[in-house]
Amino acid sequence: MKHFILILFLIPALLISCKTQSQDNDKRMFSNPLLPSGADPFSFYKDGYYYYTHTLGNRIAIWKTKDLADLKNAERKDIFTPPAGTLYSKQLWAPEIHFIENKWYVYFAADDGNNNNHRMYVLENESADPMTGEWKFKGKIADPADKWAIDGNVFFYREQLYMIWSGWEGDVNGQQNIYIAKMKNPWTIDGSRVCISKPELEWETHGDLNDADNPPHVSVNEGPQALFNSDKLFIVYSASGCWTDYYALGLLRFTGNNNLLDSAAWKKAPQPVFKQSKENRVYAPGHNSFFKSPDGKEDWILYHANALPGQGCGGHRSPRAQPFTWNSDGTPRFGSPVKTEMMLPVPSGR
Repeated sequence: MKHFILILFLIPALLISCKTQSQDNDKRMFSNPLLPSGADPFSFYKDGYYYYTHTLGNRIAIWKTKDLADLKNAERKDIFTPPAGTLYSKQLWAPEIHFIENKWYVYFAADDGNNNNHRMYVLENESADPMTGEWKFKGKIADPADKWAIDGNVFFYREQLYMIWSGWEGDVNGQQNIYIAKMKNPWTIDGSRVCISKPELEWETHGDLNDADNPPHVSVNEGPQALFNSDKLFIVYSASGCWTDYYALGLLRFTGNNNLLDSAAWKKAPQPVFKQSKENRVYAPGHNSFFKSPDGKEDWILYHANALPGQGCGGHRSPRAQPFTWNSDGTPRFGSPVKTEMMLPVPSGR
């Protein structure tokens, strides 16, 4: 009789334990999108936290979380709303947050409402936590040519800081190229820019603007992101117009010894490395960034995409994340963008 009573006592406890374990397992999974809306997603990892940002258009905000898969519950703060009437008051695009030389920096592109005036700008914060302290406007970042420029990304290579971005060769829209330049410090470009990629392949040149009787054709390379695999350096970039479903990711590989400003040392992959999947109902995936799992063992791609064809560059774009691996030659293998209903394990180490 005592054994029977003991069993009756243990059964509820076991059920509770199983339920708790099941709930814990559920918490270890997530599905895309990470947020209902948000283009040009970017994150930076420091001291156990991811600091995330994306395009809001009229201001800049950052999110703080230990788990990017749970971004919807992250702490959020608006850190910069530009004053009216300046050359950087409107169309704030593609912000990125970086920690460089013991200070936080946010890079972004903006204009005065006229797209022809888009240039890159930077904010600085000396606080250890970017959610606190004062964000100061440092000014415009431009090389001597000072042409149209967006999508700045910075990285160190052999202790030298570089910036890569998307820009026009001249003063007329029609083609966006990828440029690189050395930096003197986190807010100053040192020397002239060098073009390392132009939209020349067929899959890079889908860009008819269909909102006019005689639509202009715009070929696009934009959203460059540096990616390292041991001693190998790549730049992953977005190609074709974001207003088309053909928006996709391309790959540049540095094949030189030390001079990143040698344009001939950058070799382009002949085909996109990440593109729309009609089967998975993911369209126009692009403007990505990268992050490591908290334990540093996994590589993840963070990108935006549309859920339906023809949704273009508006508010339908949502941030998504998925792990990726590496090919035998050291190049990244991203696979296809996963379905929104597909459950994925959260990044390892959480």
